[in-house]
Amino acid sequence: MEDQVKVLGAWPSAFCYRVLWALNLKSIKYEYLEEDLANKTDLLLQYNPVYKKVPVLVHGGKPISESLVILEYIEETWPQNPLLPQDPYDRAMARFWAKFGDDKSPVFLAIFITVGEEQEKAAKEAKEQLRILEEQALGEKKFFCGNRIGLTDIALGWIAGWLDVIEEAAGLNLLEAESFPRLHAWIQRFKEVPGIKEQFPDRHEMLIYYKQKREMFIAS
Repeated sequence: MEDQVKVLGAWPSAFCYRVLWALNLKSIKYEYLEEDLANKTDLLLQYNPVYKKVPVLVHGGKPISESLVILEYIEETWPQNPLLPQDPYDRAMARFWAKFGDDKSPVFLAIFITVGEEQEKAAKEAKEQLRILEEQALGEKKFFCGNRIGLTDIALGWIAGWLDVIEEAAGLNLLEAESFPRLHAWIQRFKEVPGIKEQFPDRHEMLIYYKQKREMFIAS
């Protein structure tokens, strides 16, 4: 079918959930294909021969990769329930903060794969980035894009579903409620949005997975 939509993903990946959330919010039906990243399928290698990574959105047989690019494609292809504001400046800011989150993701990876002083340094920098998101990106708004959920919220959804797991696996506490009340309030709102709340990985399984991954990183 010309309009058939497929998503190639892996359950622990927050990047994959971005795509699923966006499709859910726009009420787009899709077929989900789970990938084993330790044993990548020929289909994944065919659809993403450059990066060989998930997620991949396949629409009408044509593949699109890289999660932020996919979100833009979804927004342009299915304009209902828009993920970007109408105002050009507001749209630019939504894209800016989505990119900011991706650009700063190595900081949060560093707290996960390091120990001792190196981890302490990474944790301090991670808190600084969270402070920027709380004060400059979110501010007094309900969502990063204003009064309704949008592309930036989806892009930063890993804060709502993955950060506390990574914190526990790494033995840290970064996002304290008293230090980041606005982000905590946003997390609760985000998790209650229809199309989002039904589509979260099991926290217990994630914790097991990320603890194992951290042990591998520390041992290597």
